[in-house]
Amino acid sequence: MGAGHRHGTPAPRAAARHRGRLWAAFTLLGVVTLVELAAGLVTGSLALLSDAAHLLTDVLGIGMALAAIAVADRPGGGQRTFGLYRIEVLAALANAVLLGGVAAYVLVEAVRRLADPAPVLAGPMFAVALAGLTANVVAFALLRGGARESLNVRGAYLEVLGDLVASVGVLGAAAVIWLTGWAYADPLVAVAVALFIAPRTWALARAAVRVLVQAAPSHVDVAAVRRTLAAVPGVADVHDLHVWTLTSGMEVASAHLTITQPGDLAPVLATARQKLRDRYGIAHATLQVEPAAAVTDCHEATW
Repeated sequence: MGAGHRHGTPAPRAAARHRGRLWAAFTLLGVVTLVELAAGLVTGSLALLSDAAHLLTDVLGIGMALAAIAVADRPGGGQRTFGLYRIEVLAALANAVLLGGVAAYVLVEAVRRLADPAPVLAGPMFAVALAGLTANVVAFALLRGGARESLNVRGAYLEVLGDLVASVGVLGAAAVIWLTGWAYADPLVAVAVALFIAPRTWALARAAVRVLVQAAPSHVDVAAVRRTLAAVPGVADVHDLHVWTLTSGMEVASAHLTITQPGDLAPVLATARQKLRDRYGIAHATLQVEPAAAVTDCHEATW
């Protein structure tokens, strides 16, 4: 078999760079959750209670994100040769499951309320919803940057985004009840909140599962990667190619490259690594180089 080479070290994890903002959002939303929960029980508002429940998932989700960062910071070793980076993806999947549970509960309870609407104290409901909206706007601003870089932060960000929209809906429901006394506004807004949560939950879960099953990143065309490597001067064939995501922002690849001349090993490796990094953002690649005469001894994995 030919020479092997591993290039690069994992880049700083995106989620860890936003640890301070995650803590700020966690504290702010935690306080507002307690206020909304108490106010929902006092006012009898399902919309406010659903918003409080959704806020609670925000708090739990951000808490899991922070815990995942702390765990993933532990160095790899022993049997954990890649460290614990994928803990962040597991936390994102747990967030999605939590959000889905909240959406289902709100829908069931809203249907019950539509059949028998309960009286609501609109004034306190409006004041608390306004406080919740303000808190969500602040948390949204804190997490927005990190959501572009980390799947884990993205999970917390989507929860806050959903709750921001929910807060607007609760404000509207409170205003309608206050001005007209129409009690159906409360469960109808609760249904709208649940329907808003559902597709975002599905998208987050799908993205997390894609990483966990080691599918190629959605933005990377594996066939194009194969063509790029095959076009490297000195490469006669590319086989046993794999591309996957370790965690957010950490794409990994491995491949066997058959070369025409054994002396071309160093320039082939350098060129191949550069193309993977520059064209596809893959900075961590394991490339095994094989002389053409040795290919018959190389057995590509069939699992």
